[in-house]
Amino acid sequence: MPKKIHTSTPSHYPVCLHADCPLAQRCLRRNAFITLVKSQEYMHIVNPEKCTQTEGCKYFRDNTPVVYAKGFTNFQKKMTQEQYQKFLDILQKKFGRNPYFERRNGKTLLTLQEQDLIMETLHQLGIKDEYKFDSYLEAFNWNE
Repeated sequence: MPKKIHTSTPSHYPVCLHADCPLAQRCLRRNAFITLVKSQEYMHIVNPEKCTQTEGCKYFRDNTPVVYAKGFTNFQKKMTQEQYQKFLDILQKKFGRNPYFERRNGKTLLTLQEQDLIMETLHQLGIKDEYKFDSYLEAFNWNE
């Protein structure tokens, strides 16, 4: 089951207390602390003794936003019925029936890997035209 993509700081996200860390400005865990300390009574904290405060810190998470895609309802209009049926079959095997339609209709945001999988499926079917997802959204990757 895919992890939920949060568009705001999840209250359960493990945070880092090290303001003096050289990675703090780029670390999602540190940024989450700054946000959550204002609103939460309790927080999940990464053990300060386990953070290395170096490039190799295993708790570091890059705070660069990721581009998620939302929906691909327009794809079917550009395909023949045969192409769409093959496309549907391939992706339903990868995602499952309901999760496929949740992604297609934009209820579940598509990660970069899922976007690549969908585009690769189009290429497998011999579709060379450029297809765009219905919309795009920038958000932090809270799941890795």
